[in-house]
Amino acid sequence: MPIIQSVERALQILDLFNEQATELKITEISKQMGLSKSTLHSILKTLQLHGYIDQNPENGKYRLGMKLVERGHFVVGTMDIRQKAKSWLTTLSQETGQTTHLGILDGNEGVYIEKIEGKQAAIAYSRIGRRLPVHATAIGKVLLAWLSEEECAAVLEGYVYKGFTPSTLTDRASLLAALKETRNNHYAMDNEENEPGVRCIAVPVWNHESRVIAALSLSTLTSRVNDDELAAYRQMLMDAGLGLSKTLGYRER
Repeated sequence: MPIIQSVERALQILDLFNEQATELKITEISKQMGLSKSTLHSILKTLQLHGYIDQNPENGKYRLGMKLVERGHFVVGTMDIRQKAKSWLTTLSQETGQTTHLGILDGNEGVYIEKIEGKQAAIAYSRIGRRLPVHATAIGKVLLAWLSEEECAAVLEGYVYKGFTPSTLTDRASLLAALKETRNNHYAMDNEENEPGVRCIAVPVWNHESRVIAALSLSTLTSRVNDDELAAYRQMLMDAGLGLSKTLGYRER
């Protein structure tokens, strides 16, 4: 398939702008692109005509135009995270034989919004729409871990730390320590904290604004999955979480 050079150059120009370079002189663009000012001028004027590039009247520097905001909102608004996540969850379940979930935060609880049943799994307690205690589930920990201190405090205001198993975290200090560990590891564990005999792993799903908007999880039976297998599944889950995040516009830093 042939590459249209002028289109490629226009896209490369748009990619030059970032948080550190919100405005650029034509000389800076010329240097980074390796193109003459005359060639750049035509491309910039075309982008400007269609609203993808704007020019600051005070200093003459170029900046991204409002058309990109308009297009971006259109893309984000039409994205269905559940639909996008389903292929990742399905692949994980097929490759591991385990049950996978997609969960989001609703108030001070997590909620399953998608589930793929694994062929080797015997976990029947989960269902789409089931609400989850954030202190006792891997998904819940992930959904809390990357909130700001203020947001997390609001979620946990008056929260009841119900004990489900002998392993459940039943106080705020223990949960906050687990959230710190989750951030450090980039995944969360539920080690028989919600259901006896069940271990779960969860990873964050990031959006285009680098915010965690959901979590992917994989559930296993301790009697069927050993530590080595669980570690392998964890890496597969982390890869899937990052892959899904990138389809939502997330860029690794």
